[in-house]
Amino acid sequence: MPLPTMPPIWPMTGAPLLSMRDLKVRYATGSRVANALALRKVDFDVWPGEVVGVLGESGAGKSTLAAAILMMLPESTHCAGSIRFQDQELQQLDESHCRKIRGAQIARIIQEPALSMNPVLRIGIQIAEVVRAHSDLNSTSRLEQCRAILRDVGFSNVERIYNAYPHQLSGGELHRVAMAQALVCRPKLVIADEPTRALDVTAQADILQLLRKTHSAFGTALIFITHNPALLAGFADRVVILYAGRIVEEGPVAQVFRKPLHPYTKGLLQLFPGSAMGANRVKRDRLPAIPGTLTAADYFRPGCIFEPRCSARTDVCHTESPVLEIQQDRQVSCFNHGK
Repeated sequence: MPLPTMPPIWPMTGAPLLSMRDLKVRYATGSRVANALALRKVDFDVWPGEVVGVLGESGAGKSTLAAAILMMLPESTHCAGSIRFQDQELQQLDESHCRKIRGAQIARIIQEPALSMNPVLRIGIQIAEVVRAHSDLNSTSRLEQCRAILRDVGFSNVERIYNAYPHQLSGGELHRVAMAQALVCRPKLVIADEPTRALDVTAQADILQLLRKTHSAFGTALIFITHNPALLAGFADRVVILYAGRIVEEGPVAQVFRKPLHPYTKGLLQLFPGSAMGANRVKRDRLPAIPGTLTAADYFRPGCIFEPRCSARTDVCHTESPVLEIQQDRQVSCFNHGK
């Protein structure tokens, strides 16, 4: 039975490509921190062709969310709730069916592409293997498809890249190769997990421009995971703010960045000079920071998990946990939102 669609609070038409409902993930280890939920009651949709930014600090649950969608969580992990892709429940599929979807319909661009590539195989062969795993094309057609996607991601000297080994390419070139691997089968959804994190500012701008170009050309939905809000401005349609495995705010990027409602969102935006709030901050002797850190005890205490670090907290925040509620053009989980 199809899941009920959450009524969009931003202009969207048709049915969502991906729907998550009450998603919970818990890593099974002996430590108390890991026994806490890495994701807690995550609900959100991604529409065809949409760019959704997932924003949060390290440890917020961003990569866990990506792994859950890709069906790549460790076997010992407990995952509950629903992840529905093109009206198919991914949680009910065995690994053989997951492999047919992974790479062909849902693909990933990772942080460190060099670590995922075989050092003794040429780049062209490695991309061709992705095509071979998901199509019946003969070897000649596969190789031509590889050359075509290398051109699409901006390589002018395709033969040099095609015949190169990973160690012969620069960091920026390897990121383009990773994009080629992700896009070669024309997936419906691409998850870019911090794809610019290891690059300098110039290379970051090149990769973002290429993502814009390929997204426009292929119409692929994109989930862009990052800790830097400046990368989402003018690029993503919508942003999901994660804190300690919970969605604390969600809405159109322009509105959220112009007037953030959750104190955590405000803090993140003030940290980065390229973001809407960060660009307007007054120059100070000390860099801005969100006070405190997330601790193991925070996962098990009553009340709002962000309360110990929040400048807008009141008595209710210490005893009760807020839930996501619709506020005009977005959703926010905070008793004192906008203050």
